[in-house]
Amino acid sequence: MSMKTIINNKEITTIINKSKFIGIVKKVYTKDDIYNILKNIQKEYSDATHICYAYIINNDKKYSDDKEPTGTAGRPILDILEKNKLNYIIAIVIRYFGGIKLGCNGLLRAYSSSISKLLIDNTKEIEYGYMIEIETSYDKNNELDYLLKNSQIIKKEFTYKLKVKAIIKKNEIDKLSNYNYSIINEIII
Repeated sequence: MSMKTIINNKEITTIINKSKFIGIVKKVYTKDDIYNILKNIQKEYSDATHICYAYIINNDKKYSDDKEPTGTAGRPILDILEKNKLNYIIAIVIRYFGGIKLGCNGLLRAYSSSISKLLIDNTKEIEYGYMIEIETSYDKNNELDYLLKNSQIIKKEFTYKLKVKAIIKKNEIDKLSNYNYSIINEIII
């Protein structure tokens, strides 16, 4: 089964009958990521009427209607994620009520379209990679920077040796064959 992931964290605002809907999608890898994102969103948008969301991490899926009528917010968001075959993603829609009730069908359309608009040209096929840790001498710093130029360096420490934690694409791991590295885990990039 082909899976996709979001390219960048994005946001879009839509006004429907004076209600403001802010759609947000973000990459997530763990439930801790989800918890932290939701905590920050709830803090940033503490005056919002509703904060509805859905996420998918492998076979783990969850959604919340946040006091909207059952099945009118979180479920449509999750449906959009599933239809687009997305993984490792959370989609959130923040609603500021504008005084005009939209009805169940109106809510379904508002929540699903808030996320659908974000996903157009903003998804890609999943790439697999590794989170690795490399330990080497200081004189290899420039060479290692060059080898990891297409990778994401998470952490670099200069202790008794140079220690680098990075995310590298699966097909690029062979170029590190001359280095002492360990694979922490396989991940989605």
